[in-house]
Amino acid sequence: MFDRVIRGGMIYDGSGRPPFAGDIAFDGERIAAIGQPGTLQGQTVLEVNGLAVAPGFINMLSWAVESVIEDGRSQSEIRQGVTLEVMGEGFSMGPLSDAMKAAGTRGILGNRDLEYEVDWTTLGEYLDSLVRRGVSCNVASFVGSATLRIHTIGYDDRPPTPAELEKMCDLARQAMQEGAVGLSTALIYPPASYAKTDEITAIARVVAEQGGMYISHLRSEGSFFIEGLEELLTIAREANIRAEIYHLKAAGRPNWHKMDEVIRRVDEARRGGMEITADMYLYPAGGTGLNACLPPWVHDGGDAALLARIKDPATRERIKQEMNTPSDKWENMWQEVDSPDRILLAGFATDALKPLTGKTLAQVAVMRGTSPEDTLFDLLLEDGGRIFTMYFMMSEENIRKQVQLDWVSFCSDAESMSPEGVFLKSNPHPRAYGNFARLLGHYVRDEGLVTLQEAVRRLTSFPAHMLRIQERGALQPGHFADVVVFDPAQVRDHATFDAPHQFSTGMVHVFVNGVQVLKDGEHTGAKPGQVVRGPGWVSQ
Repeated sequence: MFDRVIRGGMIYDGSGRPPFAGDIAFDGERIAAIGQPGTLQGQTVLEVNGLAVAPGFINMLSWAVESVIEDGRSQSEIRQGVTLEVMGEGFSMGPLSDAMKAAGTRGILGNRDLEYEVDWTTLGEYLDSLVRRGVSCNVASFVGSATLRIHTIGYDDRPPTPAELEKMCDLARQAMQEGAVGLSTALIYPPASYAKTDEITAIARVVAEQGGMYISHLRSEGSFFIEGLEELLTIAREANIRAEIYHLKAAGRPNWHKMDEVIRRVDEARRGGMEITADMYLYPAGGTGLNACLPPWVHDGGDAALLARIKDPATRERIKQEMNTPSDKWENMWQEVDSPDRILLAGFATDALKPLTGKTLAQVAVMRGTSPEDTLFDLLLEDGGRIFTMYFMMSEENIRKQVQLDWVSFCSDAESMSPEGVFLKSNPHPRAYGNFARLLGHYVRDEGLVTLQEAVRRLTSFPAHMLRIQERGALQPGHFADVVVFDPAQVRDHATFDAPHQFSTGMVHVFVNGVQVLKDGEHTGAKPGQVVRGPGWVSQ
């Protein structure tokens, strides 16, 4: 007699093989057995009548770093079947120096609507603090190269001294031993953009020694997209490390055709024995700060220096000129988007500016009677920060092409939240509420681009293998009971750019470590999430 049995489901075990009818049994937090329909007996039996039963989904790029402190239920993701949030794109929540803690450094998002105590210093302590506070999902993290740089160098645009590089390597090694899954970079954002390839390679070698992987928001997804890929391949070869491309995309209409060449080069590297993969989200717009339109030198020294520069009339004119000049030296978001009516303002810190949420930069420029560039500068000055912004710059044809690649997993690149309380003060990207349901509903069921069993593989065992995490990502005895039950005919996303705060539907039951967190489509309030640690973890 098992603790719990899910009876009569169509089991998609994560391998990519066709599904089969059967029962699955739990004892405590582990899967105990898988059997023929009706053969397993449990103290609690859940009849699912042919619904799909699969391993919990892995979000390869989550920005739930602050939102699950505010609300540990992780509702927008749990309701899509995500049971593991992998955090830390370029910026991680540790290690923090005394200066970073004193300055109130709170991650790249810096959502000033969220208030919490920073009761950690290292990355491992941050992950432990989430579990101590209570989370419904499991959590893991990369260590971010920008965080290592800020800890050691600050926000200055210069190479590290040999001693500083050694310190960054030591911090990366410590993070790996605390359970980080690898090293991440986000190379369009200062101060990470100040790092040269050899600096990243040196740190990646240390991470490789600990069994970790390298994952990167490429230095360009636009005008020098192919060169950005080649840098990743160079780092992977020289550090002897497996590597992944964050949110694979070709940004800007003039660059859409480059996706075919990028795919060809990744395929070639894989045939040559390299472990190169990618992840993606399923929308034609990216989301980042409005300040991403500014050249890297404007960011040198941090936010205070940036605001001082755009306040100075002569410097402002120089910035404006560089924004309007095509360049292969930096990722010019202003040029990639090519029109201010394709820049959607979504997240302000200042209450006086919140009524502009959901308007385009072009609309605000007309309202104010100022040029789009000056409107951008003025908004940054008034808000004192980055301003979360959506940039419409990708092609649906490329999205469909990428969905069909067997080496691509999936990510939200977003927070996990609920349509209530403090979260309603800004508009998230709809991918926060819909990315995984959109895959299963729109691209798998409606478009038929891949089979459901292949989509499940790429949501589960495939990313688990790349991360080298143990006993998760597949339905088999001995594995943790991270299990989802959903209706393939009904699963769908509802969030839109205009109305993003809408839960997806079709996910019926979700279990995390054997505990039910979603029952009949409603959250149970349970918070059984654990830290999932990488291959370098040394038990303390």
